[in-house]
This record gives sequence, structure tokens and C-alpha cells, in this order.
Amino acid sequence: MKKVIYSLFFILFISIVISSLIMVVTPVMLDQDRHRAKEVMNEEDKVHLTFWRNFGNSAENEAYNKLISDFEMAHPNININMEEIEYNNYEVKLRTEIVTGTGPDIMAIDSPNLALYANAGILLSLDPFVKEDVDIRDDFPESIIEGLTYQNEIYLMPIVESSIALYYNRHIFEEAGVPFPDESPVKPMTWEETIEIAKAVQNKEQGVYGIDPAQGFGNGESPAYFKLPFLWQFGASVVSSDGSTASGYLDSDEALTALQFYQDLYHKEGVAALELPEKAFENDQLAMTVLGSWAVSELDKNGFILGEDFGIAPLPKADKQVVPNGSWALGISSETEYPEEAWKFIRYVTSYEGMKKYVTITRDIPARYSVAEDLPIFNEYPYNIFLHQAYYYSRNRPVTPAYPEISTAVKKLFEDIGIAKKDVRSSVDDAVETINKRLKEIE
Repeated sequence: MKKVIYSLFFILFISIVISSLIMVVTPVMLDQDRHRAKEVMNEEDKVHLTFWRNFGNSAENEAYNKLISDFEMAHPNININMEEIEYNNYEVKLRTEIVTGTGPDIMAIDSPNLALYANAGILLSLDPFVKEDVDIRDDFPESIIEGLTYQNEIYLMPIVESSIALYYNRHIFEEAGVPFPDESPVKPMTWEETIEIAKAVQNKEQGVYGIDPAQGFGNGESPAYFKLPFLWQFGASVVSSDGSTASGYLDSDEALTALQFYQDLYHKEGVAALELPEKAFENDQLAMTVLGSWAVSELDKNGFILGEDFGIAPLPKADKQVVPNGSWALGISSETEYPEEAWKFIRYVTSYEGMKKYVTITRDIPARYSVAEDLPIFNEYPYNIFLHQAYYYSRNRPVTPAYPEISTAVKKLFEDIGIAKKDVRSSVDDAVETINKRLKEIE
């Protein structure tokens, strides 16, 4: 009998415990279910934006990841899906996907190609958004905004600017007993002075070369970016200001003088070599070279240290002091379903706060005056050289839908007069004919 009573008590006890647990656990489970449902609902309500950019160096990637994280935290209803694409494949993939209607909402565009995309109706004009932000035009150098404008409308917003300067190998200069160039951003050497220094420091018998004046003869956009300053410094242009013709501009007396000067660096003065050993500058085989601001940290990572192994001076000048500008900037697809949200992201990234975070990580030249003023590094050597040149002595590559063909023609022109040592006048005539043909096609 006792066993039966004990069994009944045990069953009753277990029933009470189970009932209590159900009473406690059920509300918790219901709360969790409601929370999950809310999360699902919120996820469905989110705006998902695709953002394509060219795959950069580690600092650039870190900076973008930081900005996206901060933006999403401040805008929980917007999700940014960033896709990083290798530089060599970027343009091809972007144009292919846009045609098929599967392109991104937000895209990074190399600013010289702006007009190509804007003219094709691929980019959304940012004018309606920009007009509401009074600080945009006041806080950016005019030359930067001009390079992002097509037919009087802004299509891209910049984060950083670019600039180039003269890098010199301190070991070679010391060995030759030649004083270092002036590091002041307002005291560039002339090209004539640079040639004399190159002759004094080079030693061809020991395999030491004087100067690489414009990054050799590479591919992509690099040839036009580094070589167009030769034309500009002598007072020449590639095309007319309205982008209608190259006649009278690329074949002007000023242009012919500039191109002859460039050819003479290789074939008359003998201070430049058509071929250089790999890493000639770092291996004490090249006295001077022209590089961008981004090279400072890259050389440092490779153990070639500023102030110990190399120094930097302003880009040499001819009649004028001119450097190239233009960098990757952000635009919105004309096909996006979320232009307002896309602008919010671009506005944040290119704002004072976003830009300051970006350049603090990358040390690229900020596109805003205010950011540069508030970060001491850009007011000190060597970044003050790049900053001063970019803000006050820079020039845009031609803003025209024909620019890709112009870039290719410029590349071939410098190869013809440099590598092939062709007659400057006949080479120019060929380039003018090629460019004019393309310009007529887009009229």
C-alpha cells in the first residue's frame, strides 16, 4: 500500500514540476519567437544596396569595411553589400553587368571615365542631392569638382585625390656628392635642372640610371596619367575645352615642343632608359623616379624608408607647374530602385567624418579642404607636397565620352616617340587623326 501511495505522490510531484516549467518556459519561448519574427520582418524591410569597387590595397579595404560598418550601425534599415573586383577585370565586368541589368546600385568609377558612363545614361546625376548640401562646393577644390562634372552636372563624389612627385634615392645622391632636391612644395626644380642632376648622379658603367620620368611604358591608364603633365607643363592640351577636336591642340607648337623634350630624355640627353631592372629604385639602380602619394607606404612596407633610403620633392616643372589629378569616386546607377538610400551612403562616405576616417587609415590625399586642415600629417613633409600640388596645381584629364580612346592614343603616341623613336610630328598626326575620328562618332 505504501508503495502505491509513494508512487501517486511521485507522479503528482512530477506533474507539478512539469506544469511549472511549462508556465515559465512558454512565455520565454513565445518572446523568443516574437523576437525572431521581428528580426525576420526587419530583415525584409531592409534596403539592400550592392556596392562595387575595384579591389584596392589592404589599407583601402580596411577603410571601406570600417565606413560600411559605421554606416550600417547608424542606418540599421540599410544594408551595404560590397563586392571587391580585381582592377584588371573591373571595367569589363561593370559594363557587362550593367547591360544585362544586374549591375550595382552604387559603383566606384575611375574619374576620367565619368563622361563615358554619364553619356550612356548609366550614372544618375547627383545634382539634385548636391544642391541641398551647401558645403560640398565650398569644401572641395574647384579642379576636383570639374573633373566629376559632365555637361554642367555632377555625377560622382570624391573621397580622395591623387598627385605625383619626384622620388629620389638618397644613397645614389650621397655617393655622387650631389645635394638633395628642395623639399618645399612651392619650390619645384625645372626639368632642365633635373636633367643636369640626372647626368651627375647616373653611372651607366655600374648600372645606375638617372631618371624614370613618367613610369616607363606600362599598360592601362597609367601611361596617360603620368605622361599628360608633360603636355600641360609646356602649355599644351590634348583636345579643345569643349572636347570637339584634337586639331590645333595635340599638334600645337607647345605640344610638339613637349613631346620632343620627352623623346630627348631617352635619345639625346641619355638620362632615361627604355628598360629598367625590376625594383631599380629600391635596389640603388635608379636615382630618380616619378611616383604617386600611395608609393610612400608601399616602399616603407618593402623596407625602403623615407628619410633614410629615399626622399621626395615636387614634380619638376617646365613653363608651368602642373600635376595630374583624378581618382576613384562614387556614383549611383540610374537603374537603382533606391536612389535616396544610395545617396545617404555616398554622402556619409564623402562627408567630413567619413573622409577623415578613410584617409586616417590610407593616408591618401583627402578631397576636402577641411579634412586636410584638421589632420597634421597632410601639413607636414612629405604629404604636404602632394596636397599642395593636388589643390593648387592639378589638372583633369579630358572629360569626354571618348576619353578611353584618347588614353589609348596618348599611350601609343608616347611609345612611338619613346620606344620606337619615331618622328614626333608624324606620330602626333597619327594620334590626332585617331582621336578626331572617335570624337566625330560621339557628336
